Amino acid sequence: MKTSIATVSISGEFPEKLAAIAKAGFTGVEIFENDFLTYDASPREVARMAADHGLDITLFQPFRDFEGMPEPHRARAFDRAQRKFDIMGELGTDLILICSNVSPISLGGIDRAAADFHELGDLAARHGVRVGYEALAWGRHVSDHRDAWEVVRRADHANVGIILDSFHTLSRKIDPNSIRSIPGDKIFIVQLADAPLFDMDLLYWSRHFRNMPGEGDLPVVDFMRAVAATGYTGPLSLEIFNDQFRGGSARALAEDGHRSLVYIMDQVRRLEPDIAITAPDMPDRIHAQGVEFVEFTTAAEDKDDLAALLSTLGFSRSARHRNRDVDLYTQGDIRIVINTDTDSDSFASASYSVHGTNAYAFGIKVENAADALKRAAALGAPTFAEPRQPGEAAVPAIQGVGNGVVYFLDDTPALSGIWNNEFVAVDTKSDTAASAGLTRIDHLAQTTRYDEMLTWLLFYTSIFSTRRTPMVDVVDPGGLVRSQAIESVPEPAFRLTMNGADSRKTFAGKFLAEGFGTSIQHIALATNDIFTTAKQLEARGFQALPISRNYYDDLEARFGLEPEFSDALRAASILYDRDDNGEYFQIYSRTFGEGFFFEIVERRGAYAGYGAMNAPFRIAAQRRLLRPEGMPKS
Repeated sequence: MKTSIATVSISGEFPEKLAAIAKAGFTGVEIFENDFLTYDASPREVARMAADHGLDITLFQPFRDFEGMPEPHRARAFDRAQRKFDIMGELGTDLILICSNVSPISLGGIDRAAADFHELGDLAARHGVRVGYEALAWGRHVSDHRDAWEVVRRADHANVGIILDSFHTLSRKIDPNSIRSIPGDKIFIVQLADAPLFDMDLLYWSRHFRNMPGEGDLPVVDFMRAVAATGYTGPLSLEIFNDQFRGGSARALAEDGHRSLVYIMDQVRRLEPDIAITAPDMPDRIHAQGVEFVEFTTAAEDKDDLAALLSTLGFSRSARHRNRDVDLYTQGDIRIVINTDTDSDSFASASYSVHGTNAYAFGIKVENAADALKRAAALGAPTFAEPRQPGEAAVPAIQGVGNGVVYFLDDTPALSGIWNNEFVAVDTKSDTAASAGLTRIDHLAQTTRYDEMLTWLLFYTSIFSTRRTPMVDVVDPGGLVRSQAIESVPEPAFRLTMNGADSRKTFAGKFLAEGFGTSIQHIALATNDIFTTAKQLEARGFQALPISRNYYDDLEARFGLEPEFSDALRAASILYDRDDNGEYFQIYSRTFGEGFFFEIVERRGAYAGYGAMNAPFRIAAQRRLLRPEGMPKS
């Protein structure tokens, strides 16, 4: 599979872009003309830089306002083309992109455009280069790839072909299956981009909101299936215009881009098995069966506070690791691990030294852990391994959000037996009767910077068989936090919410700033009876997050609740939501450390959300309990 990306797609200076593109695994690069013009180096020097990075220059672009021009503009267009062909010779690329004309003085007519391209093809042949014609979605006379293909077909020149761009086709809701009738050898390059669905001017949408395939809402897989069906074997290239990306990490964006191409072609090869493009061989998307455990790292002197909080939640210390300073706390099917091995050179110790006490790792139950690791590695996820002691299983793992660790566990004897083989049970007779009725982990919530959200959403959705829920704006007095969930399909046994913060003034932003980076900020624990659980929590000394009375007065009026029901919610500090399919109940702990907290939830019926309407009230309550700025930690 030949992969390419336009230099305009990522941030940074020209040399930085080339280095990031090569490191991410691309084999080619499109040189966007402005990047070339603003960089003080000759075409030959740029060609040498690309070659030194092992990159082919797949395309030089764009060439604007060529076809259908009246004289003397037509002659000038041919003069400009000849100059660009000379530059291409020095750059070492043989393909230039010519986008459909947007000039108000241009003249329409398929035959007129075809005649111009036939003549240009003759000029290109003399220079040993090719020209590709692309239909801009906002082109003056040609805005549809079907018309662009007709121009190319009538031009009937070996050096003239079509360039297809998924955004231009899909933004205009053109059926991508119309591509299937184009001969694959007349498609000179394919450019891919996704985008969120907006109802706005096409040019503005294109210039500001494109993103990597799989990060938006356009049917890019359907587009690429149609391309692959033509027999096309050329490069798959990314052309992304995005305001957010322009200030992001060149390395991270390039990695996202390469992952997106691998991911999309894995989907295409499963749906179009006879394609000529060589797609990476990897296991199918992994079905996540649930969260097997969450692991905290902390110092021995801080452990008691975390253990005390778990105790108020009804957890019992049930086992201790045979070889390490690691304790296991359990309740229902929930496993919480506390790792105090901070005097070693372990990853847990390193995470604690950077972030303090934090939930740095979690395990996902899957059908085949080896396959999960193989797929993740094929998609560019860094694998993770630490030295094992005798008798310890080597658990397949990768590094994910915030450099945290994601472990894969399955039902093989080595992995399913970890809790019995590596841990020694401790006496919990006095504690087991005090369970609070918590049964499983409903979801994890990871907080990250907003400009990293697309990265991590793509990370999860490309590896696991999941779907994304619509993005929700959460109003915080310090600014907006954007939240989006992913859920395993067909059943949401695994749920994870990503919360993106722009400002450190928000509660989520404060957690990022004071915890020195992205991490799990809260864990939602499920119960089958939240009112009974609330009583059991109270009996164990649990301190629920106090919610204002005004919230309950409004809640009663909004949903038409019976006063007795509303009073019961208020008495237990339970927040409430419902939709057409069911109800949702939430209790929050007070914050721990730098802003971590637990959530206790009950879902009734087929309620599918996360209580988003309650988030501003939860945040307001948490902010009221925050340590004032400048006050030292106790």
